Amino acid sequence: MYNSENFISETIHSVLNQTFSDWELILIDDKSIDSTLEIVAPMIEKHSNIKLFKNQTNQGAAISRNIGITEANGKFIAFLDADDVWNPEKLERQITFMKAKNCDVSFSSYQLINEQGNPLNKTIKALPQLSYQKLLKSNYIGNLTGIYHAEALGKITTPNLRKRQDWLLWLSAIKTSGKQALGIQESLAYYRVRKQALSSNKINLLKHNYLVYKNGLGFSTLKSVFYMLVFLYEHFFIKSKQTVATNKI
Repeated sequence: MYNSENFISETIHSVLNQTFSDWELILIDDKSIDSTLEIVAPMIEKHSNIKLFKNQTNQGAAISRNIGITEANGKFIAFLDADDVWNPEKLERQITFMKAKNCDVSFSSYQLINEQGNPLNKTIKALPQLSYQKLLKSNYIGNLTGIYHAEALGKITTPNLRKRQDWLLWLSAIKTSGKQALGIQESLAYYRVRKQALSSNKINLLKHNYLVYKNGLGFSTLKSVFYMLVFLYEHFFIKSKQTVATNKI
């Protein structure tokens, strides 16, 4: 959470409303200076399975997520940013799916909403199967939908990059698993598209993608440039086909 007063209540309630009840919610506040902490305080007091950790300085998403991973006690680890929302059946459907398929890493389709929570009538469809090599070409896992089996794989943390660190985490999870990740076709979450979000700056995004290859994966400059070209082709000609029109939310 970072200055999330406009969204955090809806986000937390989407966890409280899960049909799967055996969960813990770990909140990491990244030194918010708005009323985020005041909003979540009554929920923490009421629900013993919600825990709060506060960064003393603003650390960014990577360090904050790693704190949550370190503090997690569950067999499975999932992620939810402070402005996104889960479908009430998200955890139940996904955990059941993973157990039935002996799956270490799973993800799902998700729908796009605007800052006010209204549908944008677009769904990002999950691939049925996702290999390490395919994920290397572009990030096909919406972080708000991903779950990995921490008991089987161990706790997988993310490198401290400003952006796209979640991509590296899922690459590491699939590589550690040695099996493909499996995608659930049903939409199980809602991603909030925000005008001021870092991911909305497409030019900056290219720089951060390059850093995934160069710094995150340790590729040479030449290899990083090559994979950036692969990424651009994958993003514009292959991945774009995942977005489909939808009229329900």
